[in-house]
Amino acid sequence: MKALKVLATAAALTLVAGAVQSDEKFITIGTGGQTGVYYVVGQSICKLVNRGSGQHGVKCTAPSTGGSIANINAIKAGDQDMGVAQSDWQFHALNGSSKFEESGAFPGLRAVFSVHPEPFTVVARADSGIKTFDDLKGKRVNIGNPGSGQRGTMEVIMAAKGWTMDDFALASELKSAEQSQALCDNKIDAIVFTVGHPNGSIQEATTSCDAVMVPVTGPEIDKLVSDNPYYSAATIPGGMYKGSGEDVDTFGVRATFVSSEDVDPETVYQVVKAVFDNMNRFKKLHPAFAVLMPEQMIEAGLSAPLHDGAARYYKEKGLLQ
Repeated sequence: MKALKVLATAAALTLVAGAVQSDEKFITIGTGGQTGVYYVVGQSICKLVNRGSGQHGVKCTAPSTGGSIANINAIKAGDQDMGVAQSDWQFHALNGSSKFEESGAFPGLRAVFSVHPEPFTVVARADSGIKTFDDLKGKRVNIGNPGSGQRGTMEVIMAAKGWTMDDFALASELKSAEQSQALCDNKIDAIVFTVGHPNGSIQEATTSCDAVMVPVTGPEIDKLVSDNPYYSAATIPGGMYKGSGEDVDTFGVRATFVSSEDVDPETVYQVVKAVFDNMNRFKKLHPAFAVLMPEQMIEAGLSAPLHDGAARYYKEKGLLQ
């Protein structure tokens, strides 16, 4: 009789455990290469989500992926629940433009929040006399290799200003990994970069030779930001690099966190809650997160509609009307 009671108790426990397990929700967040900040974003979000799994039942993994476009395509296909994507690719995926023209618009794409800014950055030799973006005219400038983000953004600014390649004494096309050395070897006067900060390549340039950060501001830049939802104003904090003690104003894209309208609103709500309820902890997980402000994270660089689950949290906290 005693043995039967033990067996019955064990069976009951197994049923309870099975019920708990069936309530668990497993989600996958797409990131980027393991050496990049996108990977850290996904891992950091999952770390905070998994800390509360016992309460909300959501368990999270964030594998390395091919980055923005791969993440959006995987979300569209239902292979990932959420992912990190550059704000301009969020815009183009929603509207079926640029690299998403062939596959078509993704109207079900939903924004969750934006993360760290990826400012358009100009670094010049201290002896070049370059103090503003307009001072690049007549100088030797690395505009980036064709197909790169830095080259694409540089061409957008040049078009806004009515510049051509002939406006530079030299327009080199070095890859980002090569440009800091060329700057310090005095082969070029300035480099441009679209990147999250702090960045190792820029640290190399500013520590290997005398170099300064150059602001990217003015009416043309203001118009680019106001006309394009994937751009936003950005500031590179002073003291981050040698030779640049003051904040430097510029603009750029943002890393954004996206999902699909098909993902359960309660799941998205719990993910957002895990991050925003632990914002101070989140900001300590990478130096690029230090500048994050919740008010900016719910709108900067977001062109897709907010996911219902995210909007619910923001309204509860008074961040959204």
